[in-house]
Amino acid sequence: MHSPQTSAARPAAIQPDWTTKQIDISTSSQAGDAPKKLMDVRFYGNKGACSHAASPLVLHFHAGAFVAGSLESGAAIPRLLVEAGAVVISLDYPLAPGHPFPEAIEAGYAALLWAFKARGKLAGKQAQVFVAGEEAGGNIAAAVALMSRDQHQPQLAGQILLSPMLDPCMATASLRCADAGPVGCTWADGWHKYLSRLQECGHPYAAPGTALRLADLPPTLVLTAEDDPLRDEALAYVNRLREAGRLAHVSVLPGPTGWPASFVDTSDRKKSWSPAVLKELKTFLAGSAARRTASALIAGDSGQNQPSPISIF
Repeated sequence: MHSPQTSAARPAAIQPDWTTKQIDISTSSQAGDAPKKLMDVRFYGNKGACSHAASPLVLHFHAGAFVAGSLESGAAIPRLLVEAGAVVISLDYPLAPGHPFPEAIEAGYAALLWAFKARGKLAGKQAQVFVAGEEAGGNIAAAVALMSRDQHQPQLAGQILLSPMLDPCMATASLRCADAGPVGCTWADGWHKYLSRLQECGHPYAAPGTALRLADLPPTLVLTAEDDPLRDEALAYVNRLREAGRLAHVSVLPGPTGWPASFVDTSDRKKSWSPAVLKELKTFLAGSAARRTASALIAGDSGQNQPSPISIF
């Protein structure tokens, strides 16, 4: 017989703060007998469908210079987004060189359509939907926002970009001054494997930082740092958004942050930059909710039409 003391002394298993699932991102244009397109995702945060209040729903893209990264290495930012009050879907999007441009963006946009339809069950019927990403994930998030605008669906409440890779030219002063071995080595290799043809460098979805048309994009939060080699292209993107009349907020965190390499460092879950990032995320998400409330009061809007619900779990 086992003593009750022995059973009680056993440590409880640590439960993960996420759930891994597969979602079907097949499009309606695929043939009826075509195999389903499935994507691995992680869900973070509590569903808000059973409560009267909705949580922001954020579609997240991890870092990895287009060729690396995973749901595990990309967990830091989703956890901060959850602390800021959001429900997060982090995507295991296709990586180069096996899946070059524009495969990650097309998969990301298909996942966004899925998330928008499923937002009622995930975060609440009136949940606002955002895209977010760091480094290469910031590029893909910005490209998906452009694609959402061009396709006229779905309506995004904002985009959140942390140390984003936005310009394949890699000619900024912050990159030249980076004290990290051969300047731009990691990102140059990533760009080379992601863009298989030279002419793709000028495509707005490949290089959102040089896109000529930035009108009608949602409010944007850009976070960079004093020691971030990608800082100058992030700041340039904010300036161009503002020149296009878009609402864009930028914060330059004091160093050292180790960005963007520290995004994928799984050895320490408590990053030194986490409190500052969390503060910015909370402010941005709260501001988006306030803007929505104000717009609804002015327009007398009772909320967007809800698509038919779909099965998630």
